[in-house]
Amino acid sequence: MLTAEEDYKRIIDANFSENVRSAQEMQKYIKTKTARYHGYHVHTLYIPKIFTEEMAAYFEKIASVMYGILEKVILRYRADKDYRALFGFDKKLEELILRPAHYDCLLPIARIDIFFNEDDFSFKFCEFNADGSSAMNEDKELNTAIRATSAFQEFTKLYDARTFELFDSWAAAFSKIYSSYDKAVKKPYVAIVDFFGGDISREFTEFQKAFERRGLECEICEITNLKYDGKNLISPRGRKIDAVYRRAVTCDIMRNYDKVLPFINAAKNNDVCLIGDFMTQIIHNKIVFKVLRDDATLAFLTDSEKDFVMKHIPLTVSLTDETVKKYGVLEEKEKWVIKPEDSYASKGVYAGVEGMSDEEWRAKVTENVGKSYLLQEYCPPYASLNIDLPHDSGAQYRNYSNITGIYVYGGKMAGLYSRIAKTGIISTQYSEMSLPTVITKKKGK
Repeated sequence: MLTAEEDYKRIIDANFSENVRSAQEMQKYIKTKTARYHGYHVHTLYIPKIFTEEMAAYFEKIASVMYGILEKVILRYRADKDYRALFGFDKKLEELILRPAHYDCLLPIARIDIFFNEDDFSFKFCEFNADGSSAMNEDKELNTAIRATSAFQEFTKLYDARTFELFDSWAAAFSKIYSSYDKAVKKPYVAIVDFFGGDISREFTEFQKAFERRGLECEICEITNLKYDGKNLISPRGRKIDAVYRRAVTCDIMRNYDKVLPFINAAKNNDVCLIGDFMTQIIHNKIVFKVLRDDATLAFLTDSEKDFVMKHIPLTVSLTDETVKKYGVLEEKEKWVIKPEDSYASKGVYAGVEGMSDEEWRAKVTENVGKSYLLQEYCPPYASLNIDLPHDSGAQYRNYSNITGIYVYGGKMAGLYSRIAKTGIISTQYSEMSLPTVITKKKGK
């Protein structure tokens, strides 16, 4: 019996010229729409990322278990001074993290990225993204684009195919979290807050529309343009803000601390509901991968949680002269990745497998030793077949590396985000692309 992917390839090959035409129409659609990243149209391929219902249920379980563990880590950080020391956050950040909790949810939104083997369901975690979690609009637009193609329409004669809705579901989760806020009002004025530099992502306008569909006024705000009068956080339009959907990542806030003091002071004084609060940085910072495997963490986890961590969290240590020597990092570069403790969008990430010469790898390792860098075991991603017909009418099928993002809203899986690459490293600085994600089931089964 053919798999869904094999059926998809068979459908394409049965009428290849028609699918070349359809792929080109798909690309025209993408160029007219809002799926962009750093100003560029998202690059995608012709076959969507196909998961089974069984896989989707498994992802829900992964998200639930990991979320529970991360909640315990956040609570222990807030309660235990010695445990806090493992993270090494500076005093300004620690002060923000230790603010009293004013609503029930410790981690309102996250995207948990994993390397998932579709053959045996084994997996390793790649990273945890908190408030800056993005790409919901990419998934929405790419799914719209793929559904209009000839191949997908033929495919859905054989399979039921569903996707995830990621905007109204977040507005609903946000509202539920806000309802437990200790100063909640009936209809809060919501601000989506980030550093924009004059370029507001269309993803933000989609979230704005979702809040408005719930009957809530919503403003997209440049974080540096907020004002604070000692009692109220004021938007650029002059409106009192009741609740903030924070998209500004913590490292950017801390780098611009003096420029965002109105925002920080309003949060400190609980004059605005901050969703998510600064405590989410505990899991957003990549040092959590090192801390998760530390004895201090394993001591407060259940036996099953310990097994889960040791099986699925890759070996992660600080990048020092000692660890470089201990693990033979310079001699076996294909086994290792180095990455900053606190960054996003794959900035500063280097992998020994990514075509570096021994000399280039040695230079990258030695120049970052002792500079808040982590050393992490390299996890080979799962490879699957796809074809780049949207950009090349003469394209051939080839294998692409996969990474799966699990969106978690209010502690529950809300959707999936799929990325692929031509090489063994899936990041924006190499050959990363996005795929629409569909959950499928054979009709009649």
